[in-house]
Amino acid sequence: VQLQASGGGLVQAGGSLRLACAVSGRTFPRYVMGWFRQVPGKEREFVAAISWRGGATYYSDSVKGRFTISRDNAKNTATLQMNSLKSEDTALYYCGIQRLAWGSLTKYPTDYEGWGQGTQVTVSS
Repeated sequence: VQLQASGGGLVQAGGSLRLACAVSGRTFPRYVMGWFRQVPGKEREFVAAISWRGGATYYSDSVKGRFTISRDNAKNTATLQMNSLKSEDTALYYCGIQRLAWGSLTKYPTDYEGWGQGTQVTVSS
């Protein structure tokens, strides 16, 4: 499986960015998708996850109400809309696909794979 995240950049606090994740090599609609982020010296942190049909979502408390995860199963893509960005959102953002099909929403990086290079988000205060 290959995942390619894109859409990161430099934005001022309060601004917005939209990240996209393109997936290949997997029957995309069968798998939960997740977004995670990581800063140097810290562990990878859960951001959001979405069920295989997109009907259920799960967010970390730190982004709830500001970020929205979505997916397009026809295009094998997952998206993270990030609004009201804060300096503490600065990180390298990764998308991951769950290892097992038909899974439940989880926040553990070990449940996911296919991280790719990630996309850098930098929020200036």
